[in-house]
Amino acid sequence: MNNILIIEDEVNVLDILKAYLEKAGYNVCGTTRGLKGIKLFKSMDFKLIILDLMLPDISGEQVCKIIRETSKVHIFMLTAKSSLSDKIGGLEIGADEYLVKPFSPRELTARVNALFRRIGTDDVKDELCFNDGNLLVDYEKRVVKFKGEEVSLTPNEFDILYALIINKGKVLSREQLINKIGGIDFDGYDRTIDVHIKNIRKKIEEDTRKPKYIITVVKVGYKFGGDNY
Repeated sequence: MNNILIIEDEVNVLDILKAYLEKAGYNVCGTTRGLKGIKLFKSMDFKLIILDLMLPDISGEQVCKIIRETSKVHIFMLTAKSSLSDKIGGLEIGADEYLVKPFSPRELTARVNALFRRIGTDDVKDELCFNDGNLLVDYEKRVVKFKGEEVSLTPNEFDILYALIINKGKVLSREQLINKIGGIDFDGYDRTIDVHIKNIRKKIEEDTRKPKYIITVVKVGYKFGGDNY
């Protein structure tokens, strides 16, 4: 069962989203409090968290940070904050999508459906090794190891890295990356991908000023530069 947790302080919004998602076949739990949401998250195996940032007890950003300490679960952030800096901030602390209120519950349901289709139909490959085993990527387990240590990537960060790897030798534009991994709230600006790339580099590159694995091709996009083991 695809379990979804909604943490949203507006009861009417919570009820509407819950009704739409349950009609689409998902098992949905909901709460209006961040601390209760964290407790619920620890009690069940959730595949997706839909998280409002404006909560009455602790902020959605705090909830996201706490969950990201132990989990790679997909997180959709909901907020009335629509500035570019707000969106980048949300992505940098671990969100996979950033939806600005007001939004259509049908749109959100479509995004959730797209996410679960992607999860269910991915082309699984064996563990991939690069640069004498310094970088290991196991798609089935969705695990990345750098120099023997497991690296915590968000779901979208993992999907971007994997998309670049399986297209090794090709330069992918930001738009192509969005189309390949699906689900990112592009919303007319390309900084979304850039923020994810910056986060990935911090985790798998020894020197982010001279990246070895994710190479920028100026005015075009990105490509994977690792050497097969």
